Amino acid sequence: MAGKGKVLLGTGLIAAGLCMLVLWTAPEVTLPVLSFPQVRQIVDDELGAGRAFVVRDEEGNPVTMISRRVRVGDEVITAEGKHYRIEKVDGNLATARFLGMDRQLLAYNELFSRMEIPVAAAARNNQPVAIYHTHSDESYVPSDGSASIPFRGGIFQVGDSYSSKLSREGARVLHDKTPHDPHDDNAYYRSRRTAVQLLKKNPIAIFDVHRDGVDDPEFYRRIVSNENVAQMRFVVGRENPHMAANLDFAKRLMAYANKMHWPIAKDIFVGQGNYNQDLLPTAILIEAGTYTNRKEEAMRGIALLADAVPVILGITGPTSTPGAPEYEKPVTDPTARRPGVWSSLVWVIIITLIGGGIFVLISAGSYEKAKEQLSHFFGRELADIWETKAKKRDLERQEENGGKRG
Repeated sequence: MAGKGKVLLGTGLIAAGLCMLVLWTAPEVTLPVLSFPQVRQIVDDELGAGRAFVVRDEEGNPVTMISRRVRVGDEVITAEGKHYRIEKVDGNLATARFLGMDRQLLAYNELFSRMEIPVAAAARNNQPVAIYHTHSDESYVPSDGSASIPFRGGIFQVGDSYSSKLSREGARVLHDKTPHDPHDDNAYYRSRRTAVQLLKKNPIAIFDVHRDGVDDPEFYRRIVSNENVAQMRFVVGRENPHMAANLDFAKRLMAYANKMHWPIAKDIFVGQGNYNQDLLPTAILIEAGTYTNRKEEAMRGIALLADAVPVILGITGPTSTPGAPEYEKPVTDPTARRPGVWSSLVWVIIITLIGGGIFVLISAGSYEKAKEQLSHFFGRELADIWETKAKKRDLERQEENGGKRG
């Protein structure tokens, strides 16, 4: 049985190689981080006010800035649909490779360009939208006088603006103002307790509202729909099994929000974090401007974003027609497939098969011996299967003949 077990563990060498080849040749695929999210999420990747990474493409052109630690493999998707992956990090400068235009975001842009914006649609879903703040001290210097006000940061008023507008748009809202100070590596642990309590109320989505720490206020400042606002950025973590669904939600929200109020959603940053997004497929982190913007700019900006949320979540707005493609269904449509379910399963299988294959190869001592063991194993197993089936047929015949052998 020992040899049989070794061979069983190694049966996936070829399959694992093929799977890895497929993933390697798909540059636009956003891959999860293979780690332990419950362990790593205690590390807060936010750098704090006044510190930021600058991301440039391979030609030296600016892509974005963000006050979070940037790592190789992180990604940026711009409002225009340009998709980049970080290839090199040197100090606070990151170099990103252009992967092409994000086809999924472009499909959503096309879909929403043909969809009529509902004027006063009745609410169809009564599940609440939940809002909370991991960094409850975050504030806006021009309006609050400081970048940080422990336990009562200006970010709470930004959340109020979001909550009020969502309510006016037909959503039921739960805005939790539990403080999670101090602003340290354990803030996400403390805010996770708040998020779990909110989940008990069955929210349709959950938003963790922050503000960025980029110095330049003009980086986020725009005139959108004739208002002076701070833009929104969406942050998606790669260290959670819902990453693909979270990212799909972010793309839909950016596409529809920008169709209504161009360009209220600045970009999507896919970082090596968890951000408690493993709790719900429609969990997302919002950066509402930066600490050098006026708080009122962020409040107006997030209120414009709120115009798009009820439609994307299927709370209000048009329903998808029967037989519609998956990308036309609201993210909360019960008939819609959850993005990333199969890819997560594939990753689990790949890891298991690679580990088992290496184990068998080492235990066999050579490739030829491993191949011989595999061949012997499959031949014996198939023989056992056929023998079992033959015995079963023989028993059935005996029962039909009154217990006598046929």
